[in-house]
Amino acid sequence: MHWMKTILLIDDDEICRAPAAELLRRNDWRVLEAEDGECGLQLAVQHRPDVILCDLLMPRVNGYQVCRAVREHLELRHTKIIVVTGRDYAADRKSAEEAGADDYLVKPIEFSALKDAIARVLPEANNHQERGDGTLRSTPAWNTGAMLKFWGVRGSIPAPGEGTSFFGGNTSCVELRADGEHIICDAGSGIRPLGLALAAEADGAPLNLTLLITHAHWDHIQGFPFFLPAYDPSSRLRILGYEGASEGLRTTLAGQMESPYFPLALDQMPGNIEIEELKEMQFRIGSIPIEACFTNHPGVCVGYRFHTSGGVIVYMPDNETVSKKAGDSANHVPSTMEGDIAEFIREADVLILDAQYDAREYAAHIGWGHGCVDDVVALAASAKVRRLYLFHHDPAHDDRVISSMVVHARALAKAAGSSMRVEAAREGEVIALPALVATGVS
Repeated sequence: MHWMKTILLIDDDEICRAPAAELLRRNDWRVLEAEDGECGLQLAVQHRPDVILCDLLMPRVNGYQVCRAVREHLELRHTKIIVVTGRDYAADRKSAEEAGADDYLVKPIEFSALKDAIARVLPEANNHQERGDGTLRSTPAWNTGAMLKFWGVRGSIPAPGEGTSFFGGNTSCVELRADGEHIICDAGSGIRPLGLALAAEADGAPLNLTLLITHAHWDHIQGFPFFLPAYDPSSRLRILGYEGASEGLRTTLAGQMESPYFPLALDQMPGNIEIEELKEMQFRIGSIPIEACFTNHPGVCVGYRFHTSGGVIVYMPDNETVSKKAGDSANHVPSTMEGDIAEFIREADVLILDAQYDAREYAAHIGWGHGCVDDVVALAASAKVRRLYLFHHDPAHDDRVISSMVVHARALAKAAGSSMRVEAAREGEVIALPALVATGVS
């Protein structure tokens, strides 16, 4: 696989910045540039670069301040910082190190010295072989292993705006490429930008896609009428899901496209679309065995467990997880269902699970069908999940609230003695799982 790494250059001196940027691009780096620390920090939060190359003395926000801000930001904890400066004072080196710099270079910088510094702080840049170790920037052919990308992570209703720009405001949509198959989980508003990206990537070539619907609540289907590949007669789109509580899958998808809600009916879409209602809880898409499990959510709602050559991936966007407590009258989840779900997610390499509420909010939303982060972490830890992604973010939660929930969730996992990695799903984030795990379902 080809990995494209991202580096952010923050330097007010364009004479120094431009040549370095050009050389890095020639060496397969994705290069971002900022002419001051303030703009640099905005780009860092937006793009989460692998490395920041930062001048020490700049107007507005200097290099020391950049280092401290990056180190204080939860989502930039893996970013490496190389400070560059025209001065070589021991005091400056010590101050940069204390502020959070990983390395220190003195101008003028030979490109060989810069490459050596990058190799010191980021040795994995040339060897991304550990399963799921970061963000894949390119689009390889996924004949083995798996790649996940989040296109929509929000619950209930889209929540665009400045306060949600980091984690994203689109509703549920996750892309999975694995073992030669291209699968889309749910068709919330995030499927619209996915469709645009797929059409641009295909550049006129036909696509072969499978769309799996967990349930027909509107935040999981509302983006479908705007999915560009569904209008391409040369492409194939297969839609799979289970019959709803009152209507079939086709009827539900068609209903939101009836006049006066939408100008084009489902049957008028020119794409090659097949809709199939699933009956069994185990099936295959190509060579990928998939299991489904009913979740604790109003209506007919399922989660999916994918057995790929890169590992086991569980997508369960809507589920009310309740930890069992003796004498807890609020525990309304049937024990058989909770046991089934615990077994369904067991030892998953990646678990994407509904964690909409904190404990205080959940007390006022018991029975709504969405998870409390405390209970979600407890369940995932007991099931020995390797990586947990909090999902279905509440539309009222801005980036600050979600970040604080992640901090809390990590503390809970640590207190439980779990080594599970905990993240919050973020639009645009990519999870790569190289083919290191052999799994299967009979």
